[in-house]
Amino acid sequence: MKTQTDLGTLRKEGLSHLFNGKPWISVGLGTCGIGNGADEVFQALQDKATAEKLDLRIRQVGCFGFCAAEPMVMAYRPGKPVLMFSEVRASRAQTLLRGMADDEAFDKLAKLAEAKIESWDFRTHSLNFGQAYPFLPTWKELAFFKGQEKLVLRDCGLIDPERIEEYVGIGGYFGLLKALSTMTPDSIIEELKKSGLRGRGGAGFPSWKKWRIMRDNVLAKPGEAYVVCNADEGDPGAFMDRSVLESDPHSVLEGMAICAYAIGATHGIIYCRAEYPLAIKHLNIALKQARERGFLGERILGKDFSFDMYIKEGAGAFVCGEETALIASIEGKRGTPRPRPPFPAQSGVWGKPTNINNVETLANVAWIIQNGAGAFNRHGIGKSRGTKVFALAGKIAKGGLVEVPMGMPLREVIFDVGGGIPGGKAFKAVQMGGPSGGCIPATLLDTPVDYESINATGAIMGSGGMIVMDESTCVVDVAKFFLSFTQRESCGKCPFCRIGTKRMLEILERISKGEGKMEDLDLLEELCAQIKDGSLCGLGQTAPNPVLTTLKYFRAEYEAHILDRKCPAKACTSLIHYTINPATCIGCTKCARVCPVKAISGSVKQPHVIDDETCVRCGQCINVCPVKAITVE
Repeated sequence: MKTQTDLGTLRKEGLSHLFNGKPWISVGLGTCGIGNGADEVFQALQDKATAEKLDLRIRQVGCFGFCAAEPMVMAYRPGKPVLMFSEVRASRAQTLLRGMADDEAFDKLAKLAEAKIESWDFRTHSLNFGQAYPFLPTWKELAFFKGQEKLVLRDCGLIDPERIEEYVGIGGYFGLLKALSTMTPDSIIEELKKSGLRGRGGAGFPSWKKWRIMRDNVLAKPGEAYVVCNADEGDPGAFMDRSVLESDPHSVLEGMAICAYAIGATHGIIYCRAEYPLAIKHLNIALKQARERGFLGERILGKDFSFDMYIKEGAGAFVCGEETALIASIEGKRGTPRPRPPFPAQSGVWGKPTNINNVETLANVAWIIQNGAGAFNRHGIGKSRGTKVFALAGKIAKGGLVEVPMGMPLREVIFDVGGGIPGGKAFKAVQMGGPSGGCIPATLLDTPVDYESINATGAIMGSGGMIVMDESTCVVDVAKFFLSFTQRESCGKCPFCRIGTKRMLEILERISKGEGKMEDLDLLEELCAQIKDGSLCGLGQTAPNPVLTTLKYFRAEYEAHILDRKCPAKACTSLIHYTINPATCIGCTKCARVCPVKAISGSVKQPHVIDDETCVRCGQCINVCPVKAITVE
């Protein structure tokens, strides 16, 4: 059994591991980093450091959020600034290791401009428990992080997710200790109420109210009760939950334990899709370590509170993000939603009271308890307090995982944090809320990121997907993409969802081919209303949103497809034609050599031509033409 003394000892172990006078190099080994070769960088550094018997540590950490700059490496030498390297390749391992030899070599390393280095200084933070310690670099000096506030992502990219002592070393599990030692379940729920935390899964329901309802049900009917972490993140372009679980799994476990104590839950379940193997690996390691250290199991931290949890791997069905379908899946049934009431807090897993929160919501809990509601709600505006994590993707210069204060205008998120649109193209829209959300046009770029303001546009906050589009994006194609996703992921239980989305998709496909009619637009809107009203769960009720918002803000683009049989974005292959300007073409033959269907012909140094019937509009010829002789009409 572990006590408070053990927690303090573990914290010293963690700090000693991080800052024990030895230099270290850390490599971000989240999924995004590994996808860009970070594992090769890590292995090369380890192999060379071992071969040369260097007195330094090569550390793995999670994702720091700047996915566009992966692989990311940090180098630390006692008494010196921390260095950050972006887009590192394994071939640079020797250069990095040479720079760690002594202070002079480290100073030279910091001047390697081609390595894209930016140096950060350590700052000192002080926890509520008194002891000051070196915590994290002043990451706000980097343009990508200047507008960000890291609460949920506070440890991501800084600690080794497989070492519990590092998590405790920077303050982990002290929120749980505070909750068990100085707070009652009611006072925890009250603190959550003061914080203003709302569910980060999309609906924005007040978290304290959800916990209060659950606790009242448990008190009225004592016995088994469950807290479930919904990690079934399925929106295209969304990877917030995955990154937190990969990089900082203990923050979620700690939040779940505090939640269980507050609401009276006896068991915990993490429902995570099987497509997240690294997240599941780190969760399993974290669960084992937490049990060994006394943060899970019987009489946690020596208190009269026992709680444990396990992982349930989901098969990746998008509909299982809906809580009643999720519960069915946990019970081994087909993941389909059921009518409510009864609500999960009344009858959930195995018919027992069940509280369900998503990863981001639970990752906020320990921070709020440890730092206080006031420290949390000083961020945000109106009824939307704290921060929100977004997966910034699409036509954006600096894609990645960002955490911004609620209320920040979309313009700042996209252009200041994300660096704007690459290639000098114009911003067109941003899709928020994934397949359940909607397109927000350039005219509404100053909309604050808060629940009410985003809902007013016709989109939703959702779990945090933010896909940016430029002028080359066709909104009909966007609506078709998201509708094809929801149509495919529909469980089929509701006829309006199963059949209605199929009919809508057929209409959109006709329009994108130039075969649509003006009455199709009215029919689309009619179907949208019927599907919203006739569907049982959130999947069907929100599936029409991408169509409705694109019709609302870009109706002229739909009309151009129908009336002019043209795609203004020049994206729909059935409505565009590639031509070569004979006055510009130099006959270099590059276009003919890359054409996959041999649609381009011509002699060397003579103007070439494209056979329109054979051409598949792949765009490869445009990419290689040195004189920009090929146009799309």
